Amino acid sequence: MEGPTLFASPWHHGEIALQTRLGVEARMDEIGRRVVRDHLIDQHREFYPLLPMVVLGAVDRDGDVWATLRSGRPGFLHAPDSARLSVELEREFADPAETGMDHGCPLALLGIDLDTRRRNRLNGTLHRHARGFDVLVDQSFGNCPKYIQLRQVRFVRDPARPSSVPPRQSSALDGAARALVEQADTFFVATYVDVSGARQVDVSHRGGRSGFVHIGEDGWLTIPDFTGNRFFNTLGNIMLNPHAGLAFFDFSTGDLLQLTGEAELLFDHPCVKPLDGAERYWRFRPRRVVWRADALPIRYDFAEWSPFALATGTW
Repeated sequence: MEGPTLFASPWHHGEIALQTRLGVEARMDEIGRRVVRDHLIDQHREFYPLLPMVVLGAVDRDGDVWATLRSGRPGFLHAPDSARLSVELEREFADPAETGMDHGCPLALLGIDLDTRRRNRLNGTLHRHARGFDVLVDQSFGNCPKYIQLRQVRFVRDPARPSSVPPRQSSALDGAARALVEQADTFFVATYVDVSGARQVDVSHRGGRSGFVHIGEDGWLTIPDFTGNRFFNTLGNIMLNPHAGLAFFDFSTGDLLQLTGEAELLFDHPCVKPLDGAERYWRFRPRRVVWRADALPIRYDFAEWSPFALATGTW
């Protein structure tokens, strides 16, 4: 009887350095070769068409990385074959991530169903076509459902109709932006590295109790890294390239706050009393801030806390 297919190790030396720090590098090497694939398995191909929203990570022409959310009626994501995911979306130039979404650009994608806590990650290369674009798969893998709060989605307008409110840009958080960050229980983070002559972009979910992101007097955001799957995609990228893009979504209004700036890892506790569940921390300083009112045509109604999030602390 043949065993499962083992692929080449997917980890770069930033991810391996963090795995080594915890003494799990050998185990993660084995797991990575089994679960990080260069194609979409049938389970993932069946999952993406169910989604009304997708999270994307892209690097713009200035080298800044952005996380963004896009939405469409279920079916706007579909996989014609195991090598690509088709995304049927119009270009959205109010989105600062859009200039990093030209033909041939590297792209990160997170499919996340907030109604079931299922999520899958995909990193690849964007190929434009008449209905939107395809993502040609470099890496595809599932993620654990920890720290995802359950929410139920509803559409409030036709997804083909964009927001009528122009984006608001600044270099620092204003009152509305601070309030959204300080009460958030969810955000998304994009990072990237250039390894072996290629650019690899990643986008990921982060969750906790409301207030788990702390804004310091110096304007830096301090973020706990809770116990997870030990992949260290985000933190491994930051170790090699101190750039990140964060997206905070107001689930009740459709407003989207997008930040890009510098990030750094913290291996010591940044406060006298460490947060419950935090294994380490990282910091982020926004340099460019974009507030997009009514950016998405969907709203989410809160349904249930993640028990893992409730087991963590707040500042």
